[in-house]
Amino acid sequence: MQRVAVQRDDQRARNERNAQRRAGRLRRGLVCAAAVPAVALFAAACSSGSDDSAKDVGGGSNPATAPAGSTTAPSSTVQAAKYQTLPKPCAALSKKTLTQLVPKGVTSGKDGASDDTATRSSCSWSSLDNNGVKGSQFRWLNISFLRFDSDAGRGTGDKQAEAYYTTQLQDAQSVSGAKNTKSVPVTGAGDQATVVRYDLKKKEGAFKQQTVVARVANVVVTVDYNGAGLAGEKTPDADTLTKAAEAAAKEAVAAVSSSNGSAPATSSPSATPSKSASGSPSASVSPSKSSAKKG
Repeated sequence: MQRVAVQRDDQRARNERNAQRRAGRLRRGLVCAAAVPAVALFAAACSSGSDDSAKDVGGGSNPATAPAGSTTAPSSTVQAAKYQTLPKPCAALSKKTLTQLVPKGVTSGKDGASDDTATRSSCSWSSLDNNGVKGSQFRWLNISFLRFDSDAGRGTGDKQAEAYYTTQLQDAQSVSGAKNTKSVPVTGAGDQATVVRYDLKKKEGAFKQQTVVARVANVVVTVDYNGAGLAGEKTPDADTLTKAAEAAAKEAVAAVSSSNGSAPATSSPSATPSKSASGSPSASVSPSKSSAKKG
């Protein structure tokens, strides 16, 4: 009996040990089975993050990575100005032209003050044909050049010159005391050209004023020409003075081109004055300095 009891106890111990081993194997299996979804979930999360990152790098809709309101930066360069220098103003007109405009003052040319003659220059002539008791014929001529360089902030030289051209016309059209003001387009003098003519009464006499404003690319040329009959001499013919001023402007424009090694520039047959030239003069615009010096 004792031997049977011992055998039974041994068998029970073996059974308990086997059960413990099976339970251990089962627990390990459950732990591994539970670990599989966790690993899969982590892998899925990494995969999802990679997709989002790829979208962000590729220009996705993630606001944290796409700069708000971003635009392509404008180019900091503009087209270079066509003309880089100016002609010598007192040598811009031929002797023949000067003889027609200022017959008694061909050699009276005086350079205007300028600290940069490559950008701004001018020359003036005066002529007094004294006929004694019969009176005198007076003429005054001034030519000015203004050149504009292209600038990333202000724009091309042509655009700046065009704006100044309009301003010069407004100045010429709004001189204090001017009468019978008239603006007429001029062809054959650069890209834009207009002559403004008017009568101006001064203590010395009645003056006929002609102002031609012309633009050739990035340069504006202004020709001021006036004449008067003094001390009883008859007033000069305005049409004759206008034709002379237009001829001088065309020659000055050609001088701009030749001084830069280019062929003389001519305007398009369809060239017309700016809107300001054909409209009524603005009273708010002050006369140009050159207009104020006339006579």
